[in-house]
Amino acid sequence: MPPDRPLKRGWTTGTCAAGAAKAAFAALAGGDFPDPVEVELPSGARPAFALAIHSRDEDSAMAGIVKDAGDDPDVTHGALVKARVRRLPLGAGVVFRAGEGVGTVTRPGLPIPPGEPAINPVPRAMIAQGIAEVAAAHGIGADAEVEISIAHGAELALKTLNPRLGIRGGLSVLGTTGIVIPFSCSAWIHSIHRGIDVARAMGLDHVAGATGSASEAAAQKFHGLDEVALIDMGDFVGGMLKYLRAHPVAKVTVAGGVAKMTKLAQGLLDLHSKRGAPDLEALARLAEEAGGASGLCARIRAANTVAEAFQHATAEGVALGDLVAARAWTHAAAALGRADVALEILVFDRAGTLMGRAPFAPAGKG
Repeated sequence: MPPDRPLKRGWTTGTCAAGAAKAAFAALAGGDFPDPVEVELPSGARPAFALAIHSRDEDSAMAGIVKDAGDDPDVTHGALVKARVRRLPLGAGVVFRAGEGVGTVTRPGLPIPPGEPAINPVPRAMIAQGIAEVAAAHGIGADAEVEISIAHGAELALKTLNPRLGIRGGLSVLGTTGIVIPFSCSAWIHSIHRGIDVARAMGLDHVAGATGSASEAAAQKFHGLDEVALIDMGDFVGGMLKYLRAHPVAKVTVAGGVAKMTKLAQGLLDLHSKRGAPDLEALARLAEEAGGASGLCARIRAANTVAEAFQHATAEGVALGDLVAARAWTHAAAALGRADVALEILVFDRAGTLMGRAPFAPAGKG
């Protein structure tokens, strides 16, 4: 059944941090805290946020925004995200610091290198953009030290995957679009079904379900697909394939990052982190099948993340991605189970580079 009302979307920690940093830098530049403060999202939208707290001292300004995650069961919903900003000499750029409740990266294989605050690339870009916008308006340099903190972040981080990933001391500042889409199994699967229905109604013979925005963009570019052909599959590969079994199209692509597709290769049709982690021991065995030496397999077993494991395999010229794609195809084909539908698996890294492919083949017995 469709939900009684549309689920309310929320804002990422990255968006809140960007708004707080922009407000604090504006106070340093012009003396006043903008309240509400506008933030430009990667899409170009410009939502505005009320400040929950702000203050100034001799060399810095601080502003804070309370995160609203909408209807998503996010551990950071209601958390106070603060930014303390200090001006830096011309040409210094924007320097990021981890304040109380924000973690520090200690292991490789993540989007941010070890030793850096766990503030992901898109939030960093949003923060820098907001500072640049204020700087241009005041005719000053966009150079600042930005310290992000999250109230009770160290305790909240224990409820996340951060400790296992080697992010110590607090939460990560996350976000790719700036918007939190509520995680609801029934609502999300309902939207998958409607996307397939629309594609079929428009006469499309090829749809692509992707685990996230990066793999979706890469799959769209790989095949030159119309936007209507793109299905926001998320973690629900099984839900999408089972619906396509009853409502088929001629060609189906399943696309995802290396970690999600590794989980599919290991037989998981729900790819959410709460349903299980990728098995690095099994991945090491696949690397051995692909011709990897014992040293490579040992490094894969000891890797912090699947992305790091793939980096090791790539460095030694082992086509781990193709074997992962082939195994993922086998499990996806079993769920789809139609000889009149050609199924393909695409595996991408974070940059959208194709790491492995299982080409189109009938997903069932004729």
